[in-house]
Amino acid sequence: MSVNTDLIYQVVDAIRSVVGAVPVALHEPRFAGREWEYVKLCLDSTFVSSVGKYVDRFEAELAAYTGVKHVVAVVNGTAALHIALRLAGVEPGDEVLVPAMTFIATANAISYCNAVPHFVDSEEDTFGIDPQALRAYLQLQTEQHGGLCVNKSTGRVVRAIVAMHTFGHPGQLDELLAIAIDFNLVMVEDAAESLGSYYHGRHTGTFGLLGTLSFNGNKTITTGGGGAIMTNNTDLALRARHITTTAKLPHAWQFVHDEVGYNHRLPNLNAALGCAQLEQLPQFIAAKRSLFQQYDAAFAGVQGIRVKKEPSNCLSNYWLQTVVLDTEKAFLQDGLLKALNEAGFMSRPVWSLMHQLTPYRGCPRMNLNVAENLAKRLINIPSSAALGTGVSV
Repeated sequence: MSVNTDLIYQVVDAIRSVVGAVPVALHEPRFAGREWEYVKLCLDSTFVSSVGKYVDRFEAELAAYTGVKHVVAVVNGTAALHIALRLAGVEPGDEVLVPAMTFIATANAISYCNAVPHFVDSEEDTFGIDPQALRAYLQLQTEQHGGLCVNKSTGRVVRAIVAMHTFGHPGQLDELLAIAIDFNLVMVEDAAESLGSYYHGRHTGTFGLLGTLSFNGNKTITTGGGGAIMTNNTDLALRARHITTTAKLPHAWQFVHDEVGYNHRLPNLNAALGCAQLEQLPQFIAAKRSLFQQYDAAFAGVQGIRVKKEPSNCLSNYWLQTVVLDTEKAFLQDGLLKALNEAGFMSRPVWSLMHQLTPYRGCPRMNLNVAENLAKRLINIPSSAALGTGVSV
């Protein structure tokens, strides 16, 4: 048996020692609270669409949990990011800085604004945007004109930066905020994956002008489909609520809309599910952190690969557990993915990098060496909260 084949077997055995019986999904929701009760109460009320007590309650409880002043619940995380970018002032023809290593929804939300994604590199420690490399790049690539950051190569305004917290691990928010200030950019946080994650004691998604969350079926808590816009700016919150409710002016019976709006509000039925899930969030986070510790121990003796640990001074929700191959072992990624999936442990690589996808190949980008290197070395492994509790999913 070769050293490399032995490594593949060791990885499969390490995961098996933690999660046990197969097959095991990558990430499944867990319904162990009052989900059935709240959904039944919602059905009994007949208020199942965008009006109802559970929408208001879900927003209020999310605001209390994250420490942000305002939350506006919407139909999904992509819609939340699209509206957040609009509220941040992103206009057609603008460029928006965004990591190349992200889910396509992040780039798509920029395109929905008729703006242009401008791809930037990631760093090894957080998997998020590398602030040092980005600062050096912007110093060379942009110039200031009348308080606007302008790309010298394209002549377009670089309006905003999207800080995305990869797999739930917080990015370097202080440094990214400093870049936003120094280069006259607006920062929006894509915290779709990081509900329950904290940077220096403060919840992710609350540092930028706006932040967004996702409650898709594979997220830490789910509403089936859903998302949220977060902000500490009252005026922006009111505007977010208005334009995501078809821009309808309040009236007892008249239908008057003062601009083109969006039918984006979260249905009450989904919010009922979300309220029950949110009650269990602390247990979910504790279970996922326990799962990391179990994986970390299981991989302690495996050479050439490590389990991703939260960045220093941060608290991660460990949404997706991730193993990282040493650079010289990157060629084993496909073999490992094949062996793990064939063994019944659903695993996947990181998303295809945005600049490699057909819709975004022509977009501006900085040197993406780190993101391209990481994409060859990362594997997400089974991460459901129930796995950290020893309970069958």
